[in-house]
Amino acid sequence: MPGNGSGQLGNATAPGAAPGYNFAALVFGVLLILCVLGGNLLVCLSVCSERALKTTTNYFIVSLAVADLLLALLVLPLYVYSEFQGGVWALSTGLCDALMTMDVMLCTASIFNLCAISVDRFIAVSIPLNYNRQQIDLRQLILISTTWIFAFAVASPVIFGLNNVPDRDPTLCQLEDNNYIVYSSICSFFIPCPVMLVLYCAMFQGLKRWEEARKAKLKSSVYAGGRKLGCPPPLLERKQAEIKLQECSLYDRSECSFPRGYVMNSGIQTVSYPHLKYSHPGHKQKQAKINGRERKAMKALSSSAGHPSL
Repeated sequence: MPGNGSGQLGNATAPGAAPGYNFAALVFGVLLILCVLGGNLLVCLSVCSERALKTTTNYFIVSLAVADLLLALLVLPLYVYSEFQGGVWALSTGLCDALMTMDVMLCTASIFNLCAISVDRFIAVSIPLNYNRQQIDLRQLILISTTWIFAFAVASPVIFGLNNVPDRDPTLCQLEDNNYIVYSSICSFFIPCPVMLVLYCAMFQGLKRWEEARKAKLKSSVYAGGRKLGCPPPLLERKQAEIKLQECSLYDRSECSFPRGYVMNSGIQTVSYPHLKYSHPGHKQKQAKINGRERKAMKALSSSAGHPSL
């Protein structure tokens, strides 16, 4: 049997003993690599081949997919090979250091890309007029480049000899410095997570304020447009009555107050303005009625309040 990581047996095996191969880890690892490769390749090909998908946000998603692709190509095969060997590292220590560097850098790049996407979305919500959604500009290029530069800065101490400790076990491939493990965990996980939470909360509040302002502006523009077009006062009163009707309580219509001329007939509310004159001759005095959709709403209201429906 190969050594179990204690360093006593190393890579040697007992005479006549079969090596401890882990075929389950091999099968699962190969399937995982194929899934990661297939999914991320489809993302990259979709954005590159479809013109409509070449937007700013999708470029950040492509950067995230590239990080996952490199992880599946450069890191996962070596890990699967090590697990297939029973958890024993049978290759050189230099290759182990390169593996640890790529592992830390690509995992950090994936998380930093997620953080960059949240920053990009926050900019799009905060200053939408200055945000270019159709093509990537200098700001997005700087943001994407920064994620990869910071990811390499976090992982670079390993490739520069941090793992070369005096009592290093050559049969194990792992990070040897505990202080670096804490440092990389803080930079890769504990700092980006609260940053993303704060940005998404700020985006939610900004979108909520924007929606409230949009509704208020739309409502004011309806009244302002009616006055600008010279609508007769009864028509404006009718619009006010219709809006009031929609805002009334569904269970107690006695609380609702409508302008003059608003009458209820067998569950259907109509507005009558006998003093409204029409310019065309031959038009008789008409009664302004609520449209079909409001008629159905009135039937539902009358049935819920105990009135007989039509």
